[in-house]
Amino acid sequence: MGDEILIVDDDETLRQLLTHRLESAGYTVRVCEDGQAAADLLDTEYEPALAICDVMMPRLDGTRLVRMIRGGELAVRSDLPIVMLTSRGQEEHVLEGFDSGADDYVTKPFRAQELLARVRRYATA
Repeated sequence: MGDEILIVDDDETLRQLLTHRLESAGYTVRVCEDGQAAADLLDTEYEPALAICDVMMPRLDGTRLVRMIRGGELAVRSDLPIVMLTSRGQEEHVLEGFDSGADDYVTKPFRAQELLARVRRYATA
C-alpha cells in the first residue's frame, strides 16, 4: 500500500482518470468533489501524503482551500504538499497559486507522466 493522495476536483471524468493513473502507480487515492468537502475531510484525523487540487470549484475554491491549510485553519498539517491542477494557466493565475501556498502548479491539459513525476517529488509509492 502506497502513500495516500487526495484529489480535489469537481470534474468526475478527471477524478476517474487521476484515480486510475495514481492507483496504477501504487498510490492509494481518495477524492472530494469540491473544496468544501475537502476542507471537511481535512479537518478530521485524515492525513494524506499529498493533495492535488483544482482552483475553480463550487462551494469553496482551491485557492481558498490552500490558504486555509497553510493558515492552520484545518486539522491537517499546514505543510501538506499541494499540487494545483487547473485550466487557469495565465501568469497571474500561476502566481496567485504559488502565493496561496501551493508547492507546484500544473495546467490542464497536462501529460499524465509529468503529473506523476511531480507527485513523486512529494510522495513515495
